[in-house]
Amino acid sequence: MADMQRRNFLRNASLGSAAFAAASIVNAGQVGSACDIPTSWDEEFDVVVIGTGFAGLAAAIEAKQGGLSVAVLEKMPTPGGNSIINGGKMSATGCPQQKLHKIEDSVDQWIDDTLKAGSYMNDMAKVRFVGERMLSNYEWTVNDLKVQWQPEAISQDGGHAVPRSVTTKIGSGAGIVQQELAKLAELGVKPRLRCYVERLIRDPKTGEMLGVQVREGYRFPKATSGKVKTIRAKRAVVAAWGGFGADTAFRAQHDPRLKPELQTTNQPGATGELWREAAAVGVSLVQVDWIQCYPCNSPREKGMGIAWQFSQNAAAQFGVWVSSEGKRFINELANRKVRADAIFELQSKGLRAWAITNEAGCASLEQARPGYLKHAVELGVLDRYDSLEALAKGIGVDPKTLQASVDEVNETIRKGNDPYQGRYIDKEFKEMKQGPWFVAEMSPKVHHCMGGIKTTPEGQAIDVRTDKPIKGLWACGEASAGTHGAVRLGCNAILDCLVTGRAVGLALVGKKA
Repeated sequence: MADMQRRNFLRNASLGSAAFAAASIVNAGQVGSACDIPTSWDEEFDVVVIGTGFAGLAAAIEAKQGGLSVAVLEKMPTPGGNSIINGGKMSATGCPQQKLHKIEDSVDQWIDDTLKAGSYMNDMAKVRFVGERMLSNYEWTVNDLKVQWQPEAISQDGGHAVPRSVTTKIGSGAGIVQQELAKLAELGVKPRLRCYVERLIRDPKTGEMLGVQVREGYRFPKATSGKVKTIRAKRAVVAAWGGFGADTAFRAQHDPRLKPELQTTNQPGATGELWREAAAVGVSLVQVDWIQCYPCNSPREKGMGIAWQFSQNAAAQFGVWVSSEGKRFINELANRKVRADAIFELQSKGLRAWAITNEAGCASLEQARPGYLKHAVELGVLDRYDSLEALAKGIGVDPKTLQASVDEVNETIRKGNDPYQGRYIDKEFKEMKQGPWFVAEMSPKVHHCMGGIKTTPEGQAIDVRTDKPIKGLWACGEASAGTHGAVRLGCNAILDCLVTGRAVGLALVGKKA
């Protein structure tokens, strides 16, 4: 039965991606006539980067340092996209923080975890490409960007075999994006804000990507606002425009479950117009229907919020997740899809999901973010109780059943292993006995697009008709596919974006990442 379900799962995924690819082939034949190519261009640069997230800024830095002229385009009034509001956690096997806690890990273990979570639908070559550059990527952020990471903290997200994630000192992706922007400013490059790319201009005869048509002075979301201009990319257009989690219509085309009323963690500009445009000009897009929901969000706050930090960094690693019935319902450190699907199943039965731990279980979170607990309680996204019995009554759970669930977890801590779905037991996990206790409700939100432009490991975009690289078009970050497969592991996004972004920039100047 399990084998049959897995075959159906893979078959449906293939059909969804194949249908989108087929649409791309049809659309590709309808655009790109000779009259579409400008007789003269308003501006010219060696490289035009679309997007100001982790990946686009990394690509721009490397290209500019290599001596190329670079334009960085951003449709929104501020730079950073989803990256600047990201949680600031990055996979970094072999980093000093891991060594400090004597955690045994390897690139091969990270690869195994990534492939397993991705249902082996990942691009194997790209996964290894990213993994083998993991430590040098961390070192680049420290030595070149001067990113400040928490010097001792190392955390474990769901699906990872061991703790291997570092966190920026300010606890968000802004700690990286601001440093990237500062580096670009040193190099004399300032992103062009409110510059909306409405067309990718590709030569219909040679297949080369020539440049873009933009609207300067664009006012989101009015597609006809701004002044139309054309920009020639003499060496490359770099697609770094991220995902489309905020585009309710486009995401529902690919996964009908993601209805408009389902919230997203994404910023409003995470829409799909350039995914559509890429398909229309013959770019190969794969696994577009693999869209991740983040399980740890709170229904009490909009967007990503802050409650997830408790639910993931405290309760998942050093606590317990229970349903309205007071029972554990999932491995708290399973991958995001497994946990999100489990919560969706509870909700379909009229039940709710709760993340719970005591003050001791919040120690590492509070050390990394002093004052977090007080702030979260004041905001109303986290509730505090002096006793477990009071907590149970506060959330409408049977006290005896909840106590039994906590006792079960305490027993796994004593034994050092968890027979319930094989949860990893951290060496620093202490038995939950003393109060005060904290609890947060969880409700998944649309988070990340695993699919995107098919590329070589170095980032060359692939033509849907020929399966060969498109001259002049490169892709990186969430706009590209291959690293994550069916499920992205937490903390792999920043890693993937920075490694693939840098790889593109370096390749454009003839260097290897």
